[in-house]
Amino acid sequence: MPPRTRNLYDPKSKTPYKLSRSKIELFVRCPRCFYFDRRVGVGRPQGPAFTLNVAVDTLLKKEFDVHRAKQTAHPLMRAYGLKAVPFAHEEIDVWRENFKGLQFHHEASNFLVTGAIDDVWIGADKQLIVVDYKATSKKDEVNLDSPWQMSYKRQMDIYQWLLRQNGFKVAKRAYFVYVNGRADLEAFDGKLEFKVALLPYDGNDVWINQTLLKMRKCLRASKAPKAAGDCEYCGYVKALTITQK
Repeated sequence: MPPRTRNLYDPKSKTPYKLSRSKIELFVRCPRCFYFDRRVGVGRPQGPAFTLNVAVDTLLKKEFDVHRAKQTAHPLMRAYGLKAVPFAHEEIDVWRENFKGLQFHHEASNFLVTGAIDDVWIGADKQLIVVDYKATSKKDEVNLDSPWQMSYKRQMDIYQWLLRQNGFKVAKRAYFVYVNGRADLEAFDGKLEFKVALLPYDGNDVWINQTLLKMRKCLRASKAPKAAGDCEYCGYVKALTITQK
């Protein structure tokens, strides 16, 4: 497959460069993969689509939108003693739409940073609460303790940052609506049941500004940076190169 020619970073261009939340995550994980993706047009191989997760995401949005229209608390909020309701804003559907989402022009890097958020609630103190939906299926109770879930936390940080840059007052505490598919039932019966948990996370967006500046420096370089030591994609390419010599 030839390199992609669209949406590449041009160091000579003065037009703000659109940069999604997922590309920030890519840079954090491996600057070399990020460089090849955004500067050269060679991205990582795409994995399979998580269609079941997408279905859960859609249904949760519909469910919370019912309470958004009525400005009432969802039963999950009441169960966890959270005094909040879904935030009613005219741009909420845009904020949640892929390839649009929340946007902010970070002038120092000249990046137009975007992120499609799952949901926003508003607390009794009138601060916005960032919410993300996650779906899984495991025997143990869901938590946020695994190292790979750092990407989930960075995701929350970016959403909080985007809202703040757009002038909103945002609570430090965000929440994951985490649904866990039950495999302990006696029969399937054509339906999958879930346990739903509300997991808190206290965000920290102080790393984002410096990261964006590092990304700009990376993209303006004439050659790709070194690979992250734990990048399995770069490791695979290196192994192939050694094998073919």
